Amino acid sequence: MTLGSNGQAAIIRTERGLTIAGTRITLYDVMDYVTAQYPPKFIQGLFELTDEQINAAFVYIEANRATVEAEYQMVLQEAEALQRYYDEKNRDLIARLAVQPPQPGQEAVRAKLQAAKAKFESRF
Repeated sequence: MTLGSNGQAAIIRTERGLTIAGTRITLYDVMDYVTAQYPPKFIQGLFELTDEQINAAFVYIEANRATVEAEYQMVLQEAEALQRYYDEKNRDLIARLAVQPPQPGQEAVRAKLQAAKAKFESRF
């Protein structure tokens, strides 16, 4: 594990995986943004990490790149499998909800949402 300036482990292994000590943030959370090429300062601000914590995460990732990457790929596969499971489980419910008429008084909100959705989809 990587040691912080106080001699304590900065990256620890918990039941959630490799975690930044003193937080619930895993290195896999950080890896989502590293692989998307977000700058370190953005990642630090997003997770509200100290300079020491973000530096420890990046040092650990670089020093153990193969291991972290392999575990990260496993986490992505598990997340994808879980997403497929819940999509399948909730398919009927989502279909029923999609055809329900809007609740009384929600017409204006629904129209605004539909206009925003159409504008968003027209960009692609």
